[in-house]
Amino acid sequence: MWTDDGFNDYELLDATDGERLERWGGYILVRPDPQVIWREPRRHERWRNADAAYTRGRGGGGRWSQNTPLPASWTVSWRDLTFRVRPTGFKHTGLFPEQAANWAAVTELLRASGSGGGHPLNILNLFAYTGAATLVCARAGANVTHVDAAKGMVAWAKENCTGTGPPLRVRWIVDDCGAFVERELRRGSRYDGVWMDPPSYGRGPNGQVWKLEDSLYGLLQKTAGLLSENARFFFLNTYTAGLAPSVLRYLLEALVVPRFGGRVEADELGLRVGATGLVLPSGATGRWMRS
Repeated sequence: MWTDDGFNDYELLDATDGERLERWGGYILVRPDPQVIWREPRRHERWRNADAAYTRGRGGGGRWSQNTPLPASWTVSWRDLTFRVRPTGFKHTGLFPEQAANWAAVTELLRASGSGGGHPLNILNLFAYTGAATLVCARAGANVTHVDAAKGMVAWAKENCTGTGPPLRVRWIVDDCGAFVERELRRGSRYDGVWMDPPSYGRGPNGQVWKLEDSLYGLLQKTAGLLSENARFFFLNTYTAGLAPSVLRYLLEALVVPRFGGRVEADELGLRVGATGLVLPSGATGRWMRS
C-alpha cells in the first residue's frame, strides 16, 4: 500500500464506526467513510469536541454541523505547496490527502526528466477537480492542461494555482473529458504524461452520463492515443470499490505497454491512522512509467 508523510497540515487522527476524525490545518472534522466498518473504541479525545461533523441524510446528501464556526475556506500544505480547502455539501473538502503518495511519485518523475530535452513536458490532467495534481505538476516545471466539466471546480483549481513563486503554465479547460480527448485526437495533440482521476459516476456540462465501468476502457484507449513518442507516465486513479489495483494494472499493460514498453505498478493508496498506526485504504492507482 502506498502512503506519504509529507503533509504539514493534515492528519487522520482516528477512524472507527463508519467515520474519520481528521485534522485539516487548525480544524478538526468528522466525516463518514464507508470503508471504516470496524467498531473500535474512539481513542482520540477530539471525538467529543470536533469543530464540525458531516452527517448523511436518510434521503441522500447530508449536512455539516459546526461546534466552531468554520471560515468559508482555509489552506493546508503538503511539502512546499498550499491547497485551499472548504467543507462541501458532499462531505468532501476539495482535497484527497491520500493522493500525496502519487504527488510524490509524479514529482520525482518530472524532476528526473529534467526539462524534457530543452522543453517543458506537456501533461494532461483529466477529471482534474480542484487541481492538486495540476499544481504539483506545474510546480515541478511542466506545462499542464487541466480539464474538468465543472466550472466551479476549475475556478477552485485556479485559486490553488495562484500563489507565490513563478507563474505556472496551465491551460484551463471546462469541458466533458471524453469530448475533449476526441477533439485533441483530431487536432493531433500529444502529451508527455497523463493524470486521470475519473469519478465512479457523473454528468458532463451537456448532460453526458459517465459510469466508470462502462466508459473507462474506451476513454483510456483514446487517451493513450494522445501520448507522445517521448511519453513519460500515465497515472490512473479510482475510488470505485469494484475496481482492484490489478484491474488498473491490466488496463495500462494492455493499452500502453505494447506501444511504449516501460513498466506498470498498481496498489492501494492509504492514510495512516494516528490512534492505531494502522493504514486506512483510500482508493487505488495504476502507474505506467517509461523507465
